[in-house]
Amino acid sequence: MTELEHSSEQQAGKFEALRPIYAALVREFVIEVPDCPFEADSAPRETEEAETWLQQVDAAIQVHQLRQYLQTTPLASEVVLRNLLQHHLHKQEKSAADRDKVDFLLVQYFSFCAPSGLEDSDVDVDFVAQVLEPVLGAKQGEPPTWLAPLDKVIQSALRCRRLSELLHSGALEQGRKLKTQAGECFYDPAAMAAFARFNFMIRRIFFRLMHDDLNSIQDGLRDLERRGVATIDCRRAQFAADEPVSRLRMICQSWKVMFHAEYSSGQPLRMLVDLRAAVDDAVNGVPRAGAPKNSLAAGAAAGASKPVPKKGK
Repeated sequence: MTELEHSSEQQAGKFEALRPIYAALVREFVIEVPDCPFEADSAPRETEEAETWLQQVDAAIQVHQLRQYLQTTPLASEVVLRNLLQHHLHKQEKSAADRDKVDFLLVQYFSFCAPSGLEDSDVDVDFVAQVLEPVLGAKQGEPPTWLAPLDKVIQSALRCRRLSELLHSGALEQGRKLKTQAGECFYDPAAMAAFARFNFMIRRIFFRLMHDDLNSIQDGLRDLERRGVATIDCRRAQFAADEPVSRLRMICQSWKVMFHAEYSSGQPLRMLVDLRAAVDDAVNGVPRAGAPKNSLAAGAAAGASKPVPKKGK
């Protein structure tokens, strides 16, 4: 087999590996790209045509779409994640979007392949590099010194006790800034392993705090219902001044699903943080048995002369 034939065979193999997941992404998000030039049961006749289609899909798919889909679809196997990573890592020219996709795919691959039941202390750089070896190769040296701030950010995040503290800590922003400043150094295998560890730890802390907030909100809402409170003032969380407690409980259930595959400092999470604050205030401000019921207004009026500290302070 000539070198050209071997290269063409490799390209055809890459296309066959990526076509199912890319076609699924195009359907899922109704992405406007030309139809795949080849049928599912046929090999591409021209590798250049296949490569052009992959590039068009690459350019159209956003990292948040890749994240949302791969965290929820049964198609996201170890092989699929490895093929996607190798595809992006082997690009000669990589955009900022490519870096963000590699950044996500690394932590997703690690999360998929790492054993369950890991303690925080188990997730050191050496262990992460070992799990990522099929895509990054054998570990080469220690992470560069310019990545030392990542450890400090992780330790700061571990001290957070509420989601609001994590969002206000700037951990996500600091990690993003380091990735942007890294430039081509981001693709150093030791750096990618360090970033994958950082992402995994921040993701773990985020979900831990998010579930704590959701559970606290639901506990507070059940407490309010037991006291006979039907509505509370949730304007700070962009809900109504007399939002029904029963409706808030249903919203929290839906949020458990919505937040399963996403973490950022975006608007939905701000609403979650503000809703916990509103429910905490309602729980602390509602009078006990024998006082007026049915709305928070009566409780707020009764307690207006004596401020009640917020729960957890």
